[in-house]
Amino acid sequence: MAGTSLVSASSEYSDTLLQVCSQLPPCQLTEEDLSQNPQFTKLLLEVSQHMDESGLSVSLRKELDEAEEKLRLQKKAWLRSEVVDRLIHEMLLEYRVKLREPGLTSEDQKFYESLEQCSLVSECSRMLDPTGPVTGEDRPPLLGLKTRDLQGYLPGKQDLLQMRDRLHREIEEQLKRKCFSLLCFHQPEANGDSEVLKAAKASRLAATLEDEKRRLCSEKEKHTEMMGLLEKQRSTYPQVLLRCLDLLRTLAVQFRLQSQSETDRSSAQYLETKCTALFLKTRMEELQVLTGTYTSEKVEVHGMIRDDLQRDIQVLEQDVQSCRQILNTYEILGPEFEELVKEYTHLKQELQYNKWALKELGKSSF
Repeated sequence: MAGTSLVSASSEYSDTLLQVCSQLPPCQLTEEDLSQNPQFTKLLLEVSQHMDESGLSVSLRKELDEAEEKLRLQKKAWLRSEVVDRLIHEMLLEYRVKLREPGLTSEDQKFYESLEQCSLVSECSRMLDPTGPVTGEDRPPLLGLKTRDLQGYLPGKQDLLQMRDRLHREIEEQLKRKCFSLLCFHQPEANGDSEVLKAAKASRLAATLEDEKRRLCSEKEKHTEMMGLLEKQRSTYPQVLLRCLDLLRTLAVQFRLQSQSETDRSSAQYLETKCTALFLKTRMEELQVLTGTYTSEKVEVHGMIRDDLQRDIQVLEQDVQSCRQILNTYEILGPEFEELVKEYTHLKQELQYNKWALKELGKSSF
């Protein structure tokens, strides 16, 4: 039991160390590295108490967070004032356009004139600010004018109060229209909704856009990561293909070409054996045809016929031999004998013709 508890305690200690190392700046350590370097492990534990995962000290991180919060608040205030200022400029531009159209009431004209005077005084006051924009050093006022010199160009107190009250309502209306326009652009299906439903959706629009922005940033990071992996694969795949080609070339040279002669020899032996088998099969078929065609009786008869033909051939050969001897004897007699032979042949032909004529005469007499 004690051994088991020691093992579990050491395992928990190692897991704690790995977790601490993962919270530090890029520090890829394994359990084996930590176990082999105990002093370095102790140093990491001490450092982790004074640093965060970005490498900053705890106090500096706190100051940085406070500065970022102040910057966020100032940026928010600046954006608010910038939005109001742009809305006022748009209202004044619309007023200048409406001046060319009939239907502008005296109350509206008075409101816009008071607003334009206040806007001009405010802009001139910013230009006359004696404080430097960056260094904060004092500088002489522009044209020798000061801000109090412009107070006389403001409208009367009553007109100023009325303009301020209406300005709040006008800015609210302008902001509501812009929010609804932005909502309809982002969600076209909201065009047919009521103002209450549009207002409810517009109140959630900032959170929705923030979620979409985070999702878009996440997708961009994933896309960047995937592009990095793709580039790695593009550089890795050609090398793998080249290694595969080298292996294929080696296999072709060492195995295919070396075994080709043996394969060709085996193929030649196979074809030779197959041709011998086909020849023997053809001979067997021929013998079977001959055996079926010539039975023992036919063979015996053929043997008898062959014997008769042999005897006839022998007789003919003897006749030919005797005729040759006679011809040789006649050739010895000379050309006179040839004349006698021709005459004998002519007489024999006339005798045959006369016999034929007598025979025909005998047929005609009947």
